Amino acid sequence: MSENKQTQANLRWAEKNKEKKKYLNYRTMSRSFIRKLATEEDLKELETLIRERREQE
Repeated sequence: MSENKQTQANLRWAEKNKEKKKYLNYRTMSRSFIRKLATEEDLKELETLIRERREQE
């Protein structure tokens, strides 16, 4: 079974952009967790972590 050109291009991009792909995957997982699974306690902890991170910058 041969892959189509778009699939091949996607694989080449992923191979050349490993760090960007990793960043995008983590961002997607984070957003999904917040939207679908996070409890109120989780959200409060995340707010604290975000506040601390912003203060570091």
